[in-house]
Amino acid sequence: MSAQSSSAQGLGNSERQDAPQHHWHGVLDSAMDAVGHTPLIRLQTIAREEGFKCNLMGKCEFFSAGGSVKDRIAKRMVEQAERDGKLVKGQSVVIEPTSGNTGIGLALACAIKGYKCIITLPAKMSLEKEVMLRALGAEIVRTPTEAAWDSPESHIGVAKKLRDSIPHAIILDQYANPHNPLAHYYTTYKEIEYALQTSSLPRKDISVLVAGAGTGGTITGISRGIRDAQKEGDARTTVVAVDPVGSILGGGEPGNYQVEGIGYDFFPEVLDPKPPTVDRWIKTEDGEAFAATKRLIRSEGLFIGGSSGSALSGAIRYLHSADGQAVAKDPEANVVVILPDGVRNYMSKPWFLDVAADASMKELRDHIRGVLGRELNAPDAVVAQAESQGASLEKGEGVDHTSSPEGTEATLVEQTSNQKSIDDPSVPTQEAHSVQA
Repeated sequence: MSAQSSSAQGLGNSERQDAPQHHWHGVLDSAMDAVGHTPLIRLQTIAREEGFKCNLMGKCEFFSAGGSVKDRIAKRMVEQAERDGKLVKGQSVVIEPTSGNTGIGLALACAIKGYKCIITLPAKMSLEKEVMLRALGAEIVRTPTEAAWDSPESHIGVAKKLRDSIPHAIILDQYANPHNPLAHYYTTYKEIEYALQTSSLPRKDISVLVAGAGTGGTITGISRGIRDAQKEGDARTTVVAVDPVGSILGGGEPGNYQVEGIGYDFFPEVLDPKPPTVDRWIKTEDGEAFAATKRLIRSEGLFIGGSSGSALSGAIRYLHSADGQAVAKDPEANVVVILPDGVRNYMSKPWFLDVAADASMKELRDHIRGVLGRELNAPDAVVAQAESQGASLEKGEGVDHTSSPEGTEATLVEQTSNQKSIDDPSVPTQEAHSVQA
């Protein structure tokens, strides 16, 4: 069986024949129709800073309805399960072990379609993911990050236990479900192909594809799409998989790492880790991944998450390597990096909150400091100075104006005081207080 026919198993004739949609047309019926259709954006500042002549581009999956590349597989797995009669509205309970993004995609689909949803989530995954899941109506069960994947205490083990004890429960199983890579074969790859074909770039092919690997569905599905589309005589695309140190997917011993959504201590069934699907594996450290994330936000204005930083740092390392230098120097070569999610899910994480001041802005900051006669982030100093002089400031934000004639109240959360409590539940959170809007 050919790679394409193998990839196409489970599709109806109408889906095979329909031309892919590459952007939104008219009014959409629901958020499900806003899954995918994400832009391919040139990373020109980073390419210039690295000395690359190639066209370095990011496929920005945080533009999808649920905020990540996993929306695609959630939509496809749910819709296929409905077609197969495995999901019944009013009865079925969807359970999924996940790093968070697949859970958000599934919870979004379940909220729209009316299914109950339970997500089992390792403890290291961000509070923002949990908050989003709860907002979508999902029930969350946290599991120990340290638990091995095949342990009954792991997120996978707990999901199976719940499935076996809850009537009409089903695990759609992103780790083994063939519709995981198929979602990328038929949508993510097709969107990249369409973007290149309709661009003004001199070449329309992909010279290098770089993607992180978690379940492996993204890189497997896109790579198979590329291989099936290539004709005899075409330049061969190099597919580079990025894996964090501490994961075994790209080699090495299992261990702990902070980046979320990629890497595992087992090999998911949907991952095809060898050539011709994956040509090369690159291991990345947490530090370089988070530095690349913040660099990409600062340099390109793209609000991407930590695993996107892993993919970018892997791409940079490959393009500086002996194998990648020829591509890096080719002004017609197209390098596509999959940026799987946005920073929305990680804004409370210490690695993101620790944002060093931009050295290039020092002169301007010094000027502002001189004009104001105080530090930029010290408004309390103004209040203290006024009080020391026996003066009082006019009523403004943060002050309770219960006597205000407007009577319009809003809630102000003391975010600075709460940042520690977000990452450490043992630190008490200040109560929100009311202020006049």
